[in-house]
Amino acid sequence: MLISSPMSKLDFWYEFASTYSYLSAMRIEDMARNADVEVRWRPFLLGPFFKAQGWATSPFKEQVEKGRYMVRDMERICAVRELPFQMPDPFPQNGLYAARLALIGEDEGWAGRFSRLVFKEQFAGNLQLDDKTGLGDCLSAIGLDASSLMTRIETPEIKKRLRTQTDDAQALGLFGAPTFLCEDGEMFWGDDRLEQALDWQRSETNPAA
Repeated sequence: MLISSPMSKLDFWYEFASTYSYLSAMRIEDMARNADVEVRWRPFLLGPFFKAQGWATSPFKEQVEKGRYMVRDMERICAVRELPFQMPDPFPQNGLYAARLALIGEDEGWAGRFSRLVFKEQFAGNLQLDDKTGLGDCLSAIGLDASSLMTRIETPEIKKRLRTQTDDAQALGLFGAPTFLCEDGEMFWGDDRLEQALDWQRSETNPAA
């Protein structure tokens, strides 16, 4: 009797306010499935990272030229991938509530579905990430009990877990989003490194791949 080996895992660290995390969130699960790799969704907050660098906000806002380039880059990539895109106003948004919800989703198996919908609604429909009603609508749209979950994100346990997860990201040496961490600790940063991260993870667990 053949016993299938467990799928290898790739940690996907993302921030809901991150434009490039949107790109990865919308394609990572299909790509990982084709590579026989399991995705572990790891929401965190970039605010503490910016603060540690002495920035008041995202570098895309701190540096006007960099921000202008990012917007045009997103427009080009989304056009090729046939993804809707418009810059949310304001930018960057506060992804605190969405990240807390996704943490619960990690445990219950719906982090991916929820995160994809929130990203799409933010970057195509101008969902405000601090709008609990809008986030509740996203939960309801994927068949979840919005009222119960919105209550849970205000509990000390969930608040602490997000702080801990963000601290873990800093301890691991992350400096931006999206970041992909392989099981052997190899790190890949940026949506344009997703393919390389999956190839690395697959080759680590299957040298013949």
